[in-house]
Amino acid sequence: MARGFESKAVESNRQDAEEARASRGRGERIDIHEIERRQKREGFELSRRRILHELESATNERRRESLRAALAHLDSELAKIG
Repeated sequence: MARGFESKAVESNRQDAEEARASRGRGERIDIHEIERRQKREGFELSRRRILHELESATNERRRESLRAALAHLDSELAKIG
């Protein structure tokens, strides 16, 4: 895993933990479905960043088409999640 992706994941996990602590302090409970939705969204966003990075350096047009299709798919999945 690239160092940048790893640091983003660590930062995201830290933020999730802080939000969970804050919500417990307010007496709120985080719904398990909300946690799953956030994790799924983070995975899609991470994949999207990786594909964009690959797209910048790809020179083969077939590969670029494939990456654009993958990017469109991820965008549609992110739109579904909200």
